[in-house]
Amino acid sequence: MKRLAIIGSTGSIGRQALEVVAGHRDKYQVVALAAGQNWTLLLEQIVAHRPQLVSVATEQAARRLGESLPPGIKTEIYWGEEGLLAVATCPEAQVVLTAVPGILGLSPTLAAINRGKDIALANKETLVAAGSLVMEWARRQGVAILPVDSEHSAIWQCLDQKPAGSVAGIILTASGGPFRRSNIDLNLVTPEMALNHPNWRMGKKVTVDSATLFNKGLEVIEAHWLFGLDYQQIEVVIHPQSIIHSLVKFIDGSVLAQLGLPDMRVPIAYALSYPERLPGVSPPPDFYHLGNLTFEAPDRVRFPMLDLAYRAGREGGSCPTLLNAANEVAVEQFLAGRIRFTDIFRVASQVLERIPSQPVSSLEDVLLADDQARKKAGELISSIKH
Repeated sequence: MKRLAIIGSTGSIGRQALEVVAGHRDKYQVVALAAGQNWTLLLEQIVAHRPQLVSVATEQAARRLGESLPPGIKTEIYWGEEGLLAVATCPEAQVVLTAVPGILGLSPTLAAINRGKDIALANKETLVAAGSLVMEWARRQGVAILPVDSEHSAIWQCLDQKPAGSVAGIILTASGGPFRRSNIDLNLVTPEMALNHPNWRMGKKVTVDSATLFNKGLEVIEAHWLFGLDYQQIEVVIHPQSIIHSLVKFIDGSVLAQLGLPDMRVPIAYALSYPERLPGVSPPPDFYHLGNLTFEAPDRVRFPMLDLAYRAGREGGSCPTLLNAANEVAVEQFLAGRIRFTDIFRVASQVLERIPSQPVSSLEDVLLADDQARKKAGELISSIKH
């Protein structure tokens, strides 16, 4: 029986993780859950899984949740940052699934690592903003970082303890998002259009990142830290069908790929069950009716956020932290209708130009760079006039 804590239980990944758990109650016990404002869904999860403690974003949500708990359920309720840390460091938890978007996932992830808990990582911004810090803490504590992103899970499965010297490089696949073949002027893209992903159903922030290809840029930086690869060893290819989730190239010229339907329950289940596999998580692709699998190079002119991520990763230091924070602010403002889709790149690139990269050796360094980038992004956005 593996005991789990889930940070982001009411989001897309968190809900699917609980589906996996519900199908294998003989293998998993949920001991702690953290959600945002959606206390009504969290209440349903409490009734279904009976965790020892939960957390919500605000005191008001915590109060309403407490008032709604059925008689006989003794779950402790926390809120805010204290609540996130309580869930991350729950003494009974062996594995912590971090599935909240953005920099919000960093502090609880580091807290869980510091308590010696394995991390099922579905928050790519954690490694983008603080990759050297997270991996060093994990090595020091003997903690496993188990990738949950479908692409990194695919790489992990293909590598499967093969000698590092046998690997020539990796290829991350990308769907291309909703505007891959669209002739629309990207200046005219609305939030509703950007959120209409052709293959995946994800949270709003990651869906917009997919539309700009920045999500793939984040994955490039994440892969650098997860697998110890140089950036020239990490390629991106557009694969619209999202059946091949990523590939590994070996020095003898062979290539291994991991295939599956676009179903996040598979990488979630693999991270939670490793090194075993759980039966019946998802049906396999039907190769008799699958049709063609196609590949093409990403359009780096139309979608410049990908190369901006490569640049930040190569520069290192606080540069990825600055870029991640600037993008978070810009995406939020785009979704609110205050800036254009193309302004996301404009804001992010100008933040990198105006704030010098600094060495990162502590959580305080990361949070300082994050704060600087958010303030500068806010200033730039306030000056945009259309």
